[in-house]
Amino acid sequence: MDQGTVVGVLGAGAMGTGIAQVALVRGHRVVLADARPDAAERASETLGRALAREVEKGRLTPAAANGAHRRLTIVRGTEDLAPFAECGLVIEAVVEDLGVKRESFRRLEDVVTDEAVLATNTSSLSVASIAGACRRPERVVGVHFFNPAPVLPLVEIVPALATSPAIAIAVRQLVDGWGKTTVLASDTPGFIVNRVARPFYGESLRLLDEGLADAATIDWAMRAIGGFRMGPFELMDFIGLDVNYAVTRSVYEATFHDPRYRPSLTQQRLVEAGRLGRKTGLGFYDYAEGAERPAATEDRALGERILRRVLAMLVNEAADAVYWRVASAADVEIAMTKGVNYPRGLLAWGDEIGADVILEEMEALRETYREDRYRPSLHLMQAVRDERSLLS
Repeated sequence: MDQGTVVGVLGAGAMGTGIAQVALVRGHRVVLADARPDAAERASETLGRALAREVEKGRLTPAAANGAHRRLTIVRGTEDLAPFAECGLVIEAVVEDLGVKRESFRRLEDVVTDEAVLATNTSSLSVASIAGACRRPERVVGVHFFNPAPVLPLVEIVPALATSPAIAIAVRQLVDGWGKTTVLASDTPGFIVNRVARPFYGESLRLLDEGLADAATIDWAMRAIGGFRMGPFELMDFIGLDVNYAVTRSVYEATFHDPRYRPSLTQQRLVEAGRLGRKTGLGFYDYAEGAERPAATEDRALGERILRRVLAMLVNEAADAVYWRVASAADVEIAMTKGVNYPRGLLAWGDEIGADVILEEMEALRETYREDRYRPSLHLMQAVRDERSLLS
């Protein structure tokens, strides 16, 4: 695959439109389709505005922006997928539903050539299961972008059980050529980022449910003391509580109900009530015009206690991802800093604090709660035993 490859994108929501923009700017012809004709139409307008902003910011010349928009083919509706026949790579970005994705891949395989590569942008579903719908599963690979795709640099490359190694390499090289930072993840629930990041939300929700602190105070602690760009509740409101809850539930169910990933009843109730965050105007915070943000309790000792607990869970989760070969230690560090903008890599952060200190916190939590949720990772325990870095 090279710049001459025609790229198809199935799904014209925010993610699909963003992926299309990345490919267009890098010189590809792009076929963009959505089952909803109005969504496809909006995507064309959205891309036009996005390219115009790139010109205003000096990142594209007017000629380059015009050329990119001319290379775009919009398909209104997906009853007929024949326009994808000329694509050498098709990236699926439809709703995060396994049945819908499998049906999409079955239909795509009927129209593309034998040489075409089929990629899924799933954030947490099994790539092997999606590929299992195809006659040639060896050409299916996970290519997980982060939203907004034109801005965030990380892309997780996820080969499934049957994926051809040559195809995984070729797709990674192509995406690297788009100026992205790629990491290699195994086809396990949540891949790297959505697995390792779960405690950022889950343990913060647990602190809230226990009454240790309110959302504003936890957000303040993670920002002001931890250095995170956004606190967990601000970020859940920004992402959408429905989206965040769905990923947590997906990882929980896919790991056979591992208590580490158990969803929060509080978050479930907010989703059920339609309080989804910024997009509905109400979530953990009220986004109505004139609404006052609740004040945090800026108690340094309390803030450090909050950070210590959430961070211990995050470092432990990163260590476990290395132990279970979800990814290399180096790729875990890249994924968490490039994919979700953590202030530093979690394994290096654990080394700085001291693996023994992290282990002591995990053991204290397990002793207090008597829950397997707080079991220390073997990678963490081995690092302490052998007096070596978590990065090794």
